[in-house]
Amino acid sequence: MGNRLSKIYTRTGDDGSTGLGDGSRIAKDSARVTAYGTVDEANSTIGLVLAGDIPDDVRALLTAVQHQLFDLGGELCIPGHAAIFDVDIERLEQHLDAFNEPLPPLKDFILPGGGEAAARCHIARTVVRRAERDTVALSRVEPVRGEAVRYLNRLSDLLFVLARVLARASGHGEVLWNHERRRG
Repeated sequence: MGNRLSKIYTRTGDDGSTGLGDGSRIAKDSARVTAYGTVDEANSTIGLVLAGDIPDDVRALLTAVQHQLFDLGGELCIPGHAAIFDVDIERLEQHLDAFNEPLPPLKDFILPGGGEAAARCHIARTVVRRAERDTVALSRVEPVRGEAVRYLNRLSDLLFVLARVLARASGHGEVLWNHERRRG
């Protein structure tokens, strides 16, 4: 088992720096801290989805995703560390295909909504997209494994499909963008 936190505050970050997983110190507003911080935020938004009434298969999948996001945060917090692999991305793709297969093809854009669980899932999707952008920004200044970016990309796609599934499961249905609303 890893280290146990017996004291929550250390005061070592009062100067605007934070410790990375390898023991080095870095500015709290660095691209690396932004990237793993946004991954942590994404994980929290998935926790918000899990706090609602959702189908058991979605719950099991999102719980597994939370563990992987924690791993990904560790990968981004420890330069040179690898925690997300192609098999993790492939597993997301398998779930994505399985949940998407019974859904009708999209003919219009979908607005975030469709009931509370679906709306929460849309929030999680957008935060994962931001985590992806922040991780790409980090990759422009420091080495980042491609698996990290690909995982976040697939996860946002999966959350979009799960939002569709949750909107239908709730009985609210999907909220379609009315592109004709300004005409006539």
